[in-house]
Amino acid sequence: MSFLRTSVINGVGEIVLDRPAALNALDQTMIDDMHRTLEDWADDDSIETVLVTSASDRAFCAGGDIRAIREHAVAGDRRAVGHYFMSEYRLDQLVANYPKPYISVIDGAAMGGGLGISVHGEVRIVTERALIAMPETAIGFFPDIGSTYFLPRLPEGVGMWLGLTGSRIRGADAVEIGMATHFVGSAYIGSVIEQLRLGTPLVEVLGDFRDRPGTELPLRKIGEYFADTNVSAIVGGLRGAVGDDWAAAAVDQIEKASPTSLWVTAAMLEAGARSVLDDCFDRELHAAEEITATHDFAEGVRAVLVDKDRKPAFEPSSIDDVDPEVVARIVGVTTA
Repeated sequence: MSFLRTSVINGVGEIVLDRPAALNALDQTMIDDMHRTLEDWADDDSIETVLVTSASDRAFCAGGDIRAIREHAVAGDRRAVGHYFMSEYRLDQLVANYPKPYISVIDGAAMGGGLGISVHGEVRIVTERALIAMPETAIGFFPDIGSTYFLPRLPEGVGMWLGLTGSRIRGADAVEIGMATHFVGSAYIGSVIEQLRLGTPLVEVLGDFRDRPGTELPLRKIGEYFADTNVSAIVGGLRGAVGDDWAAAAVDQIEKASPTSLWVTAAMLEAGARSVLDDCFDRELHAAEEITATHDFAEGVRAVLVDKDRKPAFEPSSIDDVDPEVVARIVGVTTA
């Protein structure tokens, strides 16, 4: 059984993500099927545009199949873990380098792996129902899928804020910071998709959608508090903002995350800021293979996705107790 539906009409190749019970979380078969389809279509002269949509009214794609990855990791099957991430990142790289217009429509949740198959594409359409996040630090992991390349290239501090806190943003916010390219109200998204399926030129389809809701993102605060790459300094600055409810909420979010994951994330984003995309994927693959073998990954996924008690016992439990050598090993750098 395939969780993808594909069609080719009017020069448009459409991939419909169709695993609604799992909010379209990408399992190994979906990754393999999507990669195979995109490779075939890249060389097909009858296909001019690729359109990626969702059959779910709740999600575009909620991320990778993290529960399955945890099962492999707990069983000690590092080969299966490495194969999954290598396949996923290879798919994301294909999207990033795709030779034809690649359009994704996000009208619901798009997190983690869901951003890997959308943000790297040429056109990213969102609605007010879009809910976008990289929540990996809460499960003892780190933002991957090439995000260590695109997060540091968002407005100052925004990538670090999203990566450390796992904060969720809406469609208009995503356009404001550059993660999405076009905003269309959900009342009109159905007709927009139909026009795209008919092969109507993109400029005609989206020409009337120039306005979008304003964003409430506190970009000045984000830039002030999250411009650093030192987790302790960031948290210290937030805690020092007495009376600032936004800063206090950010501290609460960070304190729910794996301390090791926080330091790994900061280091990965710092390295990604001065790397090309392919190097970021290589670094992410190494880090993914390393961090999934840790206690925090198994414990974080257990607490959030398996038992769902939301009470992970991370080790260590404080950012001040994280061993820099452990972080360096995961990230793949040497310490002096």
